[in-house]
Amino acid sequence: MTERTRVTEGLGSAMLSIWLRDVLCSPIVLQKQRLPASLLETAHNHGAPRLSTADMRLPSAGVRGRRAAEPSKPEPEEDTEPVHHEHPHTELNEHSHSEHHPSHHDYNNMKEKFMNELDHLHIPMWAVGAIVVVVLVLVACLIFCAFKKCFGKKKKPKTVRERKVGRRRKEKEGEGESGEKDGEVKKEGAEEEKEQEKLGKLEYSLDYNFTEAQLIVGILQAQDLAAMDMGGTSDPYVKVFLLPDKKKKYETKVQRKNLCPVFNETFIFKIPYAELGGKTLVLQVFDFDRFSKHDMIGEIKIPMNSVDLGQPMQQWRDLESGEKEEQEKLGDICISLRYVPTAGKLTVNIMEAKNLKKMDVGGLSDPYVKIVLQQNGKRIKKKKTTVKKNTLNPYFNESFSFEVPFAQIQKVQVVITVFDYDKLGSNDPIGKTFMGYGATGVGLRHWSDMLANPRRPVAQWHTLLPEEEVDAALKAKPR
Repeated sequence: MTERTRVTEGLGSAMLSIWLRDVLCSPIVLQKQRLPASLLETAHNHGAPRLSTADMRLPSAGVRGRRAAEPSKPEPEEDTEPVHHEHPHTELNEHSHSEHHPSHHDYNNMKEKFMNELDHLHIPMWAVGAIVVVVLVLVACLIFCAFKKCFGKKKKPKTVRERKVGRRRKEKEGEGESGEKDGEVKKEGAEEEKEQEKLGKLEYSLDYNFTEAQLIVGILQAQDLAAMDMGGTSDPYVKVFLLPDKKKKYETKVQRKNLCPVFNETFIFKIPYAELGGKTLVLQVFDFDRFSKHDMIGEIKIPMNSVDLGQPMQQWRDLESGEKEEQEKLGDICISLRYVPTAGKLTVNIMEAKNLKKMDVGGLSDPYVKIVLQQNGKRIKKKKTTVKKNTLNPYFNESFSFEVPFAQIQKVQVVITVFDYDKLGSNDPIGKTFMGYGATGVGLRHWSDMLANPRRPVAQWHTLLPEEEVDAALKAKPR
């Protein structure tokens, strides 16, 4: 009985020492790093060896792996002696196995911990995949930006490269050959500059009033216009008309010495919507010149069948170089002027016209002449001749008198307009001219001859000009 009791106590002490070692060397206890002194003393009293600090800090990897992978088992009973002999053997085998394959064991541990944490977070797999895709896209963008910044340097312009090549060739080869090559490079550079020449841009608006059948065109402003005058500026104005008929033309006021003019003017074309599809709206920017022909800066052509007029539109467009068209011949008119300074009486005699433009379907016109006396843009009086039917060379010989004091004779203008009479519609202007204040060329010379020869009639032929061109000259202030 005593011997059996001793064996039992010895087995119990051994089991207790092994259990205390496993518990005391577990990660939970090591994390706290403090053990009660009573617990250590109790373990020593039961026959367990004293545990050093190294024993506590270096637990067996096999024990940790076994306790993480296997479920807890009940402690063996005292009578099962084989368990006492097999336990150290299994523990030693696992310990030796873990020593031989530490990296594989650590990878499995990390994988199991990651999967456990993932299960605790309750994140669906599609969300994890989306996060991974976003991270990959961000990384790819960063790599692309870095590559573009490092290797995406701009190349030098073609003209600069050609010049450098020309210089190198000039140093290597003779002067004669290099001169020819330099000339070719200059020609190519000049052609490129012509192609890249900028005429400026124009902002306009379009709208259509369906109830009144009106096309509303707004000329808003222009920017960076080409300089046409010697001083590096221009005097721009805009012509607005519809092709192919050109019946009605509008034009804005002249903006003096301004390459970025603001117009803010609106023009209305009365035209049915069914006929609008076959029209082309033309916006031409001109440089006004008092002493010569007005130069075109650029133009914009807008096919109306390509525009959605269901709602108002407003946009910028670059000006394109317009083809220089020969000015259409509108005809000539002979006018006689006579001024009596003492009486303050100005007499205008409309004598005849020739080679007028054909306005009717039959190839003829029904011309008449309208005479307007105005000052500072305000009409003082207006008169008109009789209508001459079916002729392009009408003879009028009609005189009209106006009262103009001598103090005002240098400030008035006589505006002559030839119209084609139409019974059904509005009368269309054939051509226009004026004399007096602000006139140039023939108009200025005729007015000066009249003043130099008082009381004597002075006759002169005048070439009819487009109405919009004369209106622009009337609106512009003389230099």
